[in-house]
Amino acid sequence: MSSDRQPARSSWSRREFLSACGTALVAPLGLCVPCAQANDLRLGLPAPPATLVTLDGQKIPTVGLLGTVVVLTFWATWCEPCREELPLLSRYAAYHGEAKLQVLGFSLDLPDQLAEVRKVAQTLRFPVGLLSSSSAPGYGRIWRLPVNFTIDRAGRLVQDGWNEKQPSWTAERLDEIVTPLLS
Repeated sequence: MSSDRQPARSSWSRREFLSACGTALVAPLGLCVPCAQANDLRLGLPAPPATLVTLDGQKIPTVGLLGTVVVLTFWATWCEPCREELPLLSRYAAYHGEAKLQVLGFSLDLPDQLAEVRKVAQTLRFPVGLLSSSSAPGYGRIWRLPVNFTIDRAGRLVQDGWNEKQPSWTAERLDEIVTPLLS
């Protein structure tokens, strides 16, 4: 008896496994973003889901923030432009908190640098967590810092940090990109 069936798969690559797990987790929510990568990001389309696990263990999924403007900021304690940008974002978040703005800070520091991350986080008015404990696969491998992404109230990507020539936030850029979304 001959069979045209393929032999059973004995192992999956790490990428195939993670992609399948991600799809299995978000598909029941109706949020299946097909294996999004940084180069798959499209302005005006649904932003890939991300979940920040804060330093105190709280989970904040972006899918639960519909109706809120969300800024995802990726930073590290050793990144000087990040250290300059974080206080600006903190002041902006505090000033616009009533307008339903949520900044989520993903630190690329390693767990052994947690004390330094906590020290910085104590000065900020938005939640912070380690990227290694959180999830943001649709934004690609974070290789440049700082890098930021903005999601509108409907969950659409309106600012893609990979395409920014000047990736750090300035007061002018916040007023140009984020402030109009808050009205």
